[in-house]
Amino acid sequence: MASASKKGADAQPAAKKHDDGAADLERVTDYVEEIDGNTEGIEELVTQLTASRNQKAAEKAERERKLAKVSISKDDVSLLMSEMEVTKPVAERTLRLHDGNVVNALTALVNG
Repeated sequence: MASASKKGADAQPAAKKHDDGAADLERVTDYVEEIDGNTEGIEELVTQLTASRNQKAAEKAERERKLAKVSISKDDVSLLMSEMEVTKPVAERTLRLHDGNVVNALTALVNG
């Protein structure tokens, strides 16, 4: 009979553990329901982020178009490549960034 009374005593803490878990689950689901209800602010932030990305991409594309219009000398590109040991794309880009001025391009490569 002693074992039967032990079983009854062990069953009560097990039931209490279960009740605590159910309460925790209820709190989690309440929290998730609160978050789900606040999507308007998130949608607005996503819209703003998308607009900002599109604007930055357009600005970058415009800058690249302007840089492509800058005329550079092949001799200047060769000079940068041989003196600074950079690749052709790096030499061309540096010259374009400095409006084709080889002295400013060399200075930028030395300092940068």
